Amino acid sequence: MASPQDMETARQARMVALVLVATVVLWMGASFLGGKFGWETRYAFLFDLAALAAFFWTMVVTYRIWRKRQSN
Repeated sequence: MASPQDMETARQARMVALVLVATVVLWMGASFLGGKFGWETRYAFLFDLAALAAFFWTMVVTYRIWRKRQSN
């Protein structure tokens, strides 16, 4: 049986995976719709910055998970 700490780590890893998948899908969808409807470039940059922020967050959380597993 897994310990509560292992369960928490698994939950965080699932959250990272969900955020990564959602970010890629939403980013690609926004880029597609922006091109199709001729949105201004500033909206493309807004979506890009939001995606970069999500990717940065996932990198930070993944690093924290890795460090936690290294210390165990």
